[in-house]
Amino acid sequence: MLSQRRLSTATLALGLVVLTDVLRVFLPSVITIFGQAASTPAELLGAFALGWFVLALAAPALVVRIGPHLVGIAAAALLGAARLALTAAPGGRAQLWLATAGLLAGLVWLAATAARVERPVPGLALGLTAGALGHALFGTYDPLWWGRWEAWAASLALVAALVVAEATLARRDGSAVRAGNQPAVGGLAWLLAGPALLLGGMVALSPAVASTAMSFWYGEAGTAAPPPFALAPLAVAAALFVLAALIPLGRRWRPLPPLLLVGGAVLFGYGPPTLLTFAMLLTAAGLGGCLALAGEVPVAQRHAGRVPARRAYAAVGGMLVFAVAAVVFYAAYDIGYPNGWLPAVVAALVGVVALRAVNGADDPRGASEGPQSSAPARVPLRAVNGADDPRGASEGPQSSAPARVPLRLAVLAALVAFLAAWVHGPWLVSSNRHGPPEQVRLVAYNIRMGFGLDGRFDLAGLDRAVGEADVVVLSEVDRGWLLNGGHDTLHLLAARLEMPYVFGPAAGPLWGDAVLSRWPVQGARTRPLPAVGAPTGAQALGVTIDFSAGVRLAVVSTHLQPPPGAEPVVQARAVADFAAGYADGLPLVVAGDFNTEPGDPAFTALTDAGLVDAFAPARPLPTSPADDPREQIDHIFVSPDLVATDPVAVPSTASDHLPVAVTLTLPTR
Repeated sequence: MLSQRRLSTATLALGLVVLTDVLRVFLPSVITIFGQAASTPAELLGAFALGWFVLALAAPALVVRIGPHLVGIAAAALLGAARLALTAAPGGRAQLWLATAGLLAGLVWLAATAARVERPVPGLALGLTAGALGHALFGTYDPLWWGRWEAWAASLALVAALVVAEATLARRDGSAVRAGNQPAVGGLAWLLAGPALLLGGMVALSPAVASTAMSFWYGEAGTAAPPPFALAPLAVAAALFVLAALIPLGRRWRPLPPLLLVGGAVLFGYGPPTLLTFAMLLTAAGLGGCLALAGEVPVAQRHAGRVPARRAYAAVGGMLVFAVAAVVFYAAYDIGYPNGWLPAVVAALVGVVALRAVNGADDPRGASEGPQSSAPARVPLRAVNGADDPRGASEGPQSSAPARVPLRLAVLAALVAFLAAWVHGPWLVSSNRHGPPEQVRLVAYNIRMGFGLDGRFDLAGLDRAVGEADVVVLSEVDRGWLLNGGHDTLHLLAARLEMPYVFGPAAGPLWGDAVLSRWPVQGARTRPLPAVGAPTGAQALGVTIDFSAGVRLAVVSTHLQPPPGAEPVVQARAVADFAAGYADGLPLVVAGDFNTEPGDPAFTALTDAGLVDAFAPARPLPTSPADDPREQIDHIFVSPDLVATDPVAVPSTASDHLPVAVTLTLPTR
């Protein structure tokens, strides 16, 4: 039978995994269902998302009035029900409101848990790690998007474990409180729950960031095939995080975790993509160490009666920090301002809280004031958990070797990550073995991070829309944004299509454009485009496809970002110049989302550079929005020596754009 302390740790970890799952649906639902990304004001999207976190500030008062056990069980049941309902939801408004209800229930559950659990660091550390490893085992493709029996089995098992743990913990707490005669612990560790979830999901414990980071070791523009051991950084990061969080540092090493955390966050915000791996490892080690530092803070006896409520407010307040920071960071890509500083600011906040916590623990005045110091503080009956159970401190031989359990957990975390790397590792791809083809089918597609018009992550729909293409040019490719659920959309889609890829980052290292090909690619090169006031970054990615026998094709993928109220003329000219220099006489294709229509200045800048509109015979060919296309903004241009036939915009709602396709007849040498 689990001890009270271990049971509370397991309950917190399970609940955090379920809450994280719901967040991975809520955040992209705000973008794709409540709003339509750039077409809906970022301020409105942010206000909607933040409103629910602000509303949750009422949860601590509810917990105090009703009691944490009853509120905790009810909230856990609602959270679990929302998680299961999301697995069955068809998308659309139902998905948005189910995710919102699940988020609110999860925040209430977190407040109730904080009122009972005094030492949250083990549960927080294991919950964050388990959530990341579970995401890795499914290849960053959450089971709730599957709609298959495996998804239901995984969801039911997780939710059932949470509800059973909650009920068991509530039943045992009544007997545990009679042993509660230890000093109260403050809420600073709970205040770090939200920031830890943010930094863990953005960089430190993200499997998508790990695989993307590895791809940058294979050339300027990423890799032309899935990188081997793509999740190796996650294995190391998870082990470092667990060890740092569960093994306290000596006094002289206490400043190290905040320094590591801030250093990793700065590297994530401002470092080159090739250093993303090191940013991940530094952030993981620093974040775990800061959680350990904030683990215990004695509280003055005169405040002991208010400690449960203060912990509850700290937990919900920390989640509000999560929401504000996430909104501010990702809104920059719609509004237009620097955002690389934000992870560093959140990391600095975590470091300050951790150092203050440990300094308070060292201060003899921290535990009590005046003559009361000789008597231990008593905590109200409903506030006590297994941390006060004397049996929790020493059970069997483990008490003589406190580092043994964290070490085993770290090894287990690394093994699970390596298992995920093996399961989702490099796959065999189609290749040309019989000489160059006479014709090639090329598709250009703005995939909106993988989310369809119904707001669901729809790999199957993208697969159907692409069809039997030989070369695929993708725009709005997400490789790990927390805002979009932390998926590596490119890797998932490429694995489904069995096509290797090359990635060109545009807005930070995790968002950009890509080219997939059934034939070997070489010479990948990427060039940033002038921003000219546009909030979202843009780039041009060039690759050369080798069909053998001396037949090659230059392909340039781009996504122009128009400045406010103007045409992307400057970017269009930059793309044309880059493409001409890159092709250097080879047959050339330039494709993507150009955000300009035929006859507009940016469109004319491309045709004036000698490129041919491959869709001219089929005009008008509207491509956006997908459910009622009215705008012709997705294009394929070719050099005059290429013959383009069969132009079409493929009907699909797997994105907010339609994919466009042509058949290219390759010149022979």
